[in-house]
Amino acid sequence: MITTGFGPETTALQVVEGIDLSGHRAVVTGGASGIGVETVRALAVAGAEVTIAARDIDTGERVATALAKSTGAHITVAHLDLSSQASVKAFARNWDGPLHLLVNNAGVMATPLTRTPEGWELQFATNHLGHFALTLGLFNSLRAEGARVVNVSSSAHLMSDVVFDDIHYEHRAYDRWQAYGQSKTANILFGVEAGRRWSGEGITMNALMPGSIATNLQRHLTQSELQDRIRQSGATTRRVKTPEQGAATTLVLATSPLLKGVSGKYFEDGNEAGPAEPGNYVRGMAPYAQAEESAAHLWKVSEETLWSLKAA
Repeated sequence: MITTGFGPETTALQVVEGIDLSGHRAVVTGGASGIGVETVRALAVAGAEVTIAARDIDTGERVATALAKSTGAHITVAHLDLSSQASVKAFARNWDGPLHLLVNNAGVMATPLTRTPEGWELQFATNHLGHFALTLGLFNSLRAEGARVVNVSSSAHLMSDVVFDDIHYEHRAYDRWQAYGQSKTANILFGVEAGRRWSGEGITMNALMPGSIATNLQRHLTQSELQDRIRQSGATTRRVKTPEQGAATTLVLATSPLLKGVSGKYFEDGNEAGPAEPGNYVRGMAPYAQAEESAAHLWKVSEETLWSLKAA
């Protein structure tokens, strides 16, 4: 178990104190809102050249301008809609040169049943398939020495394994939280299999739970629905972090020397998470999120899903 000395109240800027990322290039998906902004800020303060991958270019430009002014760093913006495979391919195709750090931060949560043009369930398509395609599309650039990929997952992974028999809810009743949960489990499994496949490529991948943060990620939920989610999780209270605190664990995985050469881990509150206790949907990692057989199968299914677009 990896312990870092950081905790739930640690901020992203505290994590990068003493870290020098000069000469490093980073991409942060969803870097124009929520914890993504604080992730970009901390990476920029540490000296990295950061690209905000954003669906809304205007918002991205405003955030980039403000952060560049406050940090003195070089921050750019590029369009990326993770629910659109055409957009993902365009981003990867237009990227030039090495990439030292990819933070797969963007996502959607607890949406009503929505399908992409391909017929894929939106949460799985965005949170997993979009990032899966993006990461593979940037593979050659990530071969830079010591490249790290960080997947922002969630404790909601405790609500559902990946249901391979019906990932896209074509036959079973739709449950927005279970759909979100399986997409977050996929974020963790992605790192497990990437660690096995890419151990000789200088690329590592790990996942994390940022904590409960009030951001526009909850825009599809009413306050009563959020309270219902808390009760279902078994928590008696909801400890809310600031965005600065919520981004801290991302920065641990992105910058800590303790994570050099490490893949397939899941972190929370700045440290590696232990196994979840039965009935607990707030802390810890589900055993199915570390199952190597499931991780390998997810990779195969994800590739086949993307290949089906080429064959169509």
